[in-house]
Amino acid sequence: MPGTADNTRTPTSVTEQGNLFLPDFCGIRMVFLIVIIAELAAIVIALAPLETTLTERWARLGLISLFVQWCALTSCAVLCLLRRHLGLLPIWKASLYSYLLILLIIILVSEGAYWLIYYPGGLDTLWHSKFLARNLLIGLIITGPLLRYFYVQQQWRRQVRAESESRLQALQSRIRPHFLFNSMNTIVSLIRQKPEQAEQVVENLADLFRASISDARQRVTLAEELELCERYLQIEQLRLGDRLKVHWRVGELPDDAQVPALLLQPLIENAIYHGIEPRTEGGTIEVEGVVDRQQLQVIIRNPLPETDSSRPFRPGNQLALQNIRDRLAAGFDGPTQLSLDEDERRFKVCLSFPYEPWHENSDR
Repeated sequence: MPGTADNTRTPTSVTEQGNLFLPDFCGIRMVFLIVIIAELAAIVIALAPLETTLTERWARLGLISLFVQWCALTSCAVLCLLRRHLGLLPIWKASLYSYLLILLIIILVSEGAYWLIYYPGGLDTLWHSKFLARNLLIGLIITGPLLRYFYVQQQWRRQVRAESESRLQALQSRIRPHFLFNSMNTIVSLIRQKPEQAEQVVENLADLFRASISDARQRVTLAEELELCERYLQIEQLRLGDRLKVHWRVGELPDDAQVPALLLQPLIENAIYHGIEPRTEGGTIEVEGVVDRQQLQVIIRNPLPETDSSRPFRPGNQLALQNIRDRLAAGFDGPTQLSLDEDERRFKVCLSFPYEPWHENSDR
């Protein structure tokens, strides 16, 4: 059985990821944001002339909106198609080429608007030049600060991600000492009587350590993360015996979904530590996967611990849960959530994150 950590991937090169300051103009959210910005610009341009009446301004707003939206959406389409190539360039070149591309699009759309709308009215060549010059000047004023905003936002995100990754790396490298000691005792007890099982425990433990000390930025497929969880449970099953039962219902989840490494294993470890070990009779851990459109949910349930004086409740320090929240926020661009719930019998943790399929040329 291959080790999970050996299959971890870092699909995107550092150079490409570092220089790709432009947002993803192929995404619906970014296109919607550009449409809103373009419409606000059209409203400002339509309201600017003081000599026109309110009725004339509303009439002009329709044509101006059509023109500005054509420029904005065409620019989004071109930058979407060229995003990968621009990401391979130095930042100053990518900025310059993006700037020139947008200005070229404004000139071409202006030419099209002049010949299709204004020229049949008999406007002269001087007005044509003024029309192009005005549109180009407006494009210069709007595009420059907008690209600067994208660059500053990208630098801020890189700084936040670097701080988050350093914190996550420190948290990820923490393995509970009691788990290590228990695993060693299990290996010792199996060496003479069941050497094959002892060897399997050593291999599983090595995989867990390898994943624990790996780069926090690495991504794995959901199938690999679930396999790592099974390796961890195999170790605990030898120690806890019949006290530990696990029900898997993850058939709906796509195996090729990308997730940060060690996303689920700490939650299952928490479920055993707080829900199974304190109970005399043990209990059952349920792992369920749900697909809701492009959003994936992983639900982990465990019985609540006994609270009598003989087996007191074990308080948690919430480090694992905060670690998972940080990893979700840093690992996905879409909406993520980690929610907690409990009733009289069970404690439930629900992870929600977008489905991002793995492929060899992935941007991540």
